[in-house]
Amino acid sequence: MSSRSIMCSVVVGVVALGSCLTQAGPPAALDQETEAASLVEMKRYTETISPNDVKFTMVPIPGGKFIMGSPNSEAKRKIDEGPQHEIEIEPFWMGMCETTWDEFEIFILRTDLKLRKVKEIPATLNDKRADAIARPSLPYVDMSFGMGKHGYPAIGMTHYAARVYCQWLSAKTGRYYRLPTEAEWEYACRAGTTTAYSFGDDASKLGDYAWHFDNSHDSYRKVASKKANPWGLHDMHGNVNEWCFDQYQVDAYARLKESKGKPVVLPKKAYPTVVRGGTFDDDAESLRSAARRASRVEWKKSDPDRVQSAWYECDAPFCGFRVVRPLTEPTADERREIWDVGLDEIAKAARTTTADE
Repeated sequence: MSSRSIMCSVVVGVVALGSCLTQAGPPAALDQETEAASLVEMKRYTETISPNDVKFTMVPIPGGKFIMGSPNSEAKRKIDEGPQHEIEIEPFWMGMCETTWDEFEIFILRTDLKLRKVKEIPATLNDKRADAIARPSLPYVDMSFGMGKHGYPAIGMTHYAARVYCQWLSAKTGRYYRLPTEAEWEYACRAGTTTAYSFGDDASKLGDYAWHFDNSHDSYRKVASKKANPWGLHDMHGNVNEWCFDQYQVDAYARLKESKGKPVVLPKKAYPTVVRGGTFDDDAESLRSAARRASRVEWKKSDPDRVQSAWYECDAPFCGFRVVRPLTEPTADERREIWDVGLDEIAKAARTTTADE
């Protein structure tokens, strides 16, 4: 992967993370598309972020078992892709596309607050819950690195920022969203297949499904401009890397193979965490369904602030994310013990005075 380096100075503005992060509250209105009591009732639905009226599509992913990792016979496989092991996945919805700037900038630029003020729109209960959640300080540079905004994937956020966005989105919509676990991500990417890619083993067909080194011209592209995988998900191969929930470990699969609990490695520190899918700047082998990558501290080396921003990766114009929504929402205990693990620690590490304050 070629590197892009650009100076990025960000004021770290972190507020205390309280119970508002874990209590999204009931949705303003229930309907048959967004609410489901069983897998049979799960449907594709469109979520709207109000009052901006920005929409994104969630695709139902059926639960089931699959073999995670790559076989020893797969070309270009790496040691951290094994041993292969069977994983059982519970049903969930997944973003049809990577989260776009249209969605993410409502969070980082606070355009929902500005729009409510200009149009004198009263804040709903969900708005108030979302307003209480920490948001990033404003970047001093264009975090799209000049590659495009409207309809393009959001990039350059930290794993922490992506997780807090999910909590903000949960509060904003009243439906529980989070990052996918690494197991969920690979399960959704494979979409029932066992080949190197979701369309087979022939890398010469990659151009129909993915933006990568050979066809991207050194830039990410608009989401959903390539063919979807068998379950209707776009850009699972290529375009930008996608954050997963898990802490990265080389031997994670050996540990998960013996695990009796949920197939996830809890993220208790900022680095390294898992990214999946490959990028517009990667060769074909990095876009395989089983390919893994670990995040690196060097992804923010151009950030001159000390302590460096908890929100932005100034040298990661290739990393974004998509959201999932589990069919069964976690309990308060599960949120505290699993899905919110590490957030307070990362926030505390970033809570310091910078040169700009």
